[in-house]
Amino acid sequence: MVARAVYFCAAELLTNIAKHSGTRSAELTARAADGRIRLTVRDDGRGDAALGTGTGLTGLAERLAAVAGILRVDSPPGGPTVVTAELPTRLC
Repeated sequence: MVARAVYFCAAELLTNIAKHSGTRSAELTARAADGRIRLTVRDDGRGDAALGTGTGLTGLAERLAAVAGILRVDSPPGGPTVVTAELPTRLC
């Protein structure tokens, strides 16, 4: 179940980059520690991504919250964008 959630999150974030960022490069990292998985996606695109401005990131944040996860977005205008998803390694 956790593997599916991580896969879906990675796929959604990479799809958003391809569709909206105008990026030349992107990097995805995943780490597990202290009972949590942290997935980070960075790109060098135009930035200005935000929670609450559309359905993509907001919907992803809502789905992560349903499994005690969180989504953080750091995306100043002009970029770069860093999105971090964190969720427990075990789902109840």
